[in-house]
Amino acid sequence: MERAARAFWLRSPGHGEIRDASLPEPADDDVVVRTLFSGVSRGTESLVFRGSVPESQHTAMRAPFQDGGFPGPVKYGYLNVGLVEEGPPHLVGRTVFCLYPHQSRYVVPASAVTPVPNTVPPGRAVLAGTVETAVNALWDAAPLIGDRIAVVGAGMIGCSVAALLARYPGVRVQLVDAEPARAAVAGVLCVDFALPEDASGDCDLVFHASASEAGLARSLELLAPEGTVLELSWYGDRQVSLPLGEAFHSGRLVLRGSQVGRVSPARRSSRTYADRLALSLELLADPAFDALITGECAFEELPSALAEIVSGALPGLCHRVVYDTAAAAGSA
Repeated sequence: MERAARAFWLRSPGHGEIRDASLPEPADDDVVVRTLFSGVSRGTESLVFRGSVPESQHTAMRAPFQDGGFPGPVKYGYLNVGLVEEGPPHLVGRTVFCLYPHQSRYVVPASAVTPVPNTVPPGRAVLAGTVETAVNALWDAAPLIGDRIAVVGAGMIGCSVAALLARYPGVRVQLVDAEPARAAVAGVLCVDFALPEDASGDCDLVFHASASEAGLARSLELLAPEGTVLELSWYGDRQVSLPLGEAFHSGRLVLRGSQVGRVSPARRSSRTYADRLALSLELLADPAFDALITGECAFEELPSALAEIVSGALPGLCHRVVYDTAAAAGSA
């Protein structure tokens, strides 16, 4: 039985296209998944689209089911929600999340998919990979009750971190961004909002997710003595300068990196990748996360939509891609 599919490929930096694909015959422990939605991870996928992945990071930045290589041709992406059409009986008919690129149908080991809880609409579940990054960041940072916290950068990652911090007892959480319109998202997430120049200082902890030199410098300025900036941004091949000669040493400030590629050392002995992803999907039962999905297009429109996202002509947070409008309409 021939199984046809369509996949998004970056032919070369700045040039995307939809290609036909033939699927392999599934093994006994595989699943065949028909995609309902995928999500564009704006920061990382913009760097990939521009061809800005440093050569030294070509191996480290491979997506789990990536085809091709950087800078292209490459099939890249990792926010995919679909319906299992074939596979083990307990999965057939289930909606699942998978770290798979933008493709209409695919075959993967059953162990590579995670069932989406019935409490989470499939259209919201495209955020699972983003919330997973936020979960790992909170494990790394270990916020304490009563902490004063800023999240600098109200993109997908920053908003996901803020949404989870809003559940912590007694903390002061402020979402900081240069775009005033992000105040509306902060309101939905039940956290305070401030422009960078108006942000409250004396923070015990700052999560930085703006992927900008100015944002990182402001994050350090917002710290109380002996406070920590947890860096969640990835700058690709850009060089970043920091004001380490001002209060950095006298204040005994800490700048620490966090990345989702490994489970946080704080939980590595007791949580697997699967545990972390399952937790992230459970957390998405909160309808507040719908505020992070700000745009949508049909799959065939993805090449032009990604070009507009990278150019800045299509602003927003998560951009959702719809594959089968009739099947997905009742699931969004």
